[in-house]
Amino acid sequence: MKRIIIFASGSGTNAENIIKYFHKRKIAEVTHVFSNNLRAKVLKRAHDLDVQALHFDKESFYDTNEVFNILKDVNPDMIVLAGFLWIFPKKIIEAFPNKVINIHPALLPKYGGKGMYGHHVHEAVIRNKEKESGITIHYVNENYDEGAVIFQAKTAIKSDFCAEDVAKAIHDLEYKHFPVVIEELLFGNEKSDKNTK
Repeated sequence: MKRIIIFASGSGTNAENIIKYFHKRKIAEVTHVFSNNLRAKVLKRAHDLDVQALHFDKESFYDTNEVFNILKDVNPDMIVLAGFLWIFPKKIIEAFPNKVINIHPALLPKYGGKGMYGHHVHEAVIRNKEKESGITIHYVNENYDEGAVIFQAKTAIKSDFCAEDVAKAIHDLEYKHFPVVIEELLFGNEKSDKNTK
């Protein structure tokens, strides 16, 4: 059974979707959810789904090997960032080459970088009168949103859309594609069922 660890900072709807997807597929499992936010809803979502939920602070993430050592002990096949807002430590990226991925709610390189997350992205898309937006799944490096692109999906932005409308369209893309792309990375295209919802 392949092992997945998810890092998230907020509500955790993507994390919940990924956990449920692989629970049904029975080919991989999310073993842990890590959050840097003690009040993040993702910790309760994980707990409710019988997934170990762990909170950590900056010291245990950057200054000591506390988080790093847990990751090495679990030895996940994939580390998934789903709404995680901190820069990922270089030592973890180097210890798990091509195994740390992130999802970004825009078509990178547009609307990436520090501070560009969630509603900040969608408001910028509306402000600039973009005709389309989308999601980017990419490998993680030591800079925000600059790792190699793995997958992108687009959605049209209608003229009467507000930021909340963009957010809903982006969430729909995330829920549809993120678990499938993770599966493809874990098992190769030949084992992925792209019609799985």
